[in-house]
Amino acid sequence: MSTRAFIVGVSGLALTGEELAFMREQKPWGFILFKRNAESPAQVAALVAELRQSVGRLDAPVLIDQEGGRVQRLGPPHWPSYPPGAVFGALYDLAPADGLRAAWLSSRLIAADLNELGITVDCLPLADVPVPGADAVIGDRAYGTTPEKVAKIARAVSQGLEDGGVLPVLKHIPGHGRATADSHTQLPTVDTSRLELARADFAAFQPLADLPMAMTAHVVFSALDAAQPATTSATIINEVIRGTIGFQGLLMSDDVSMNALSGSLGERTAAIVAAGCDMVLHCNGKMDEMRAVASMTPRLTGEALARADRALASRKTPQSFDRASGRDELDALVARAGSLIA
Repeated sequence: MSTRAFIVGVSGLALTGEELAFMREQKPWGFILFKRNAESPAQVAALVAELRQSVGRLDAPVLIDQEGGRVQRLGPPHWPSYPPGAVFGALYDLAPADGLRAAWLSSRLIAADLNELGITVDCLPLADVPVPGADAVIGDRAYGTTPEKVAKIARAVSQGLEDGGVLPVLKHIPGHGRATADSHTQLPTVDTSRLELARADFAAFQPLADLPMAMTAHVVFSALDAAQPATTSATIINEVIRGTIGFQGLLMSDDVSMNALSGSLGERTAAIVAAGCDMVLHCNGKMDEMRAVASMTPRLTGEALARADRALASRKTPQSFDRASGRDELDALVARAGSLIA
């Protein structure tokens, strides 16, 4: 059976027999790891290898959310902590070059950590532009409140990952910054005009449209599609993400199991595919849900396959990098911002 157009998580530190049989039968395109999957470097590396062996593809992508701050799946004592995105924004306000350098250093160091484990994709950078009154789910993960600043820092972050041999995933396209609810728990609706969205939200993503992969936002933009969130809206995917923003890379959904989406897991999966997403993401490792998603996920063919192949082919060989001096430089830059960084 050829590869299917979905990415899955697993339940624990190693594959169960049931999970192994599922992977061999359904052959997901890739995998995503969480804190529940990480006990030690040796264990994570073994799990990553086991995942790839289960589908018979040594290049099968393994993803993780390793942003820094409160969204960091790998942490002490085995992996270092990294600053949240707002730190780079604060440094940028003091001296733009310092903010961009810190953003690059942080993601380059993260890439070095991930490379040692065989993890090849990081769900980073964010190009969300928060506004006053928005839900804190983005909060200090954001790089700033203007599209120009956000795009520049996001580019530095993505460059650091790419220089370290890790593929970036741009999120949450076309923007989660205005959402007044956490899409993990409920469906946010944004009533902002299309003109203002284009000026302040979509504009942060446009300079990053060349990145290899992006993840959708489970957010309704009523001026564009009052009935469907971006993830399941053919209008938003075709007219905004592929059109206005100009993103032509691999488009994956945010987690299909999040409460922002309605219907059964199979219905959600079908809606995601029908809207134009190339890849369905399922994160929680629950086998009954994974089976439901797989049952409605097509084989990876056509333009979706071409985008997936292009994304994987764009991964670079890591450049030489002194991690110890890089960490010292990052820490010095962060300290320089002083009280501006909370």
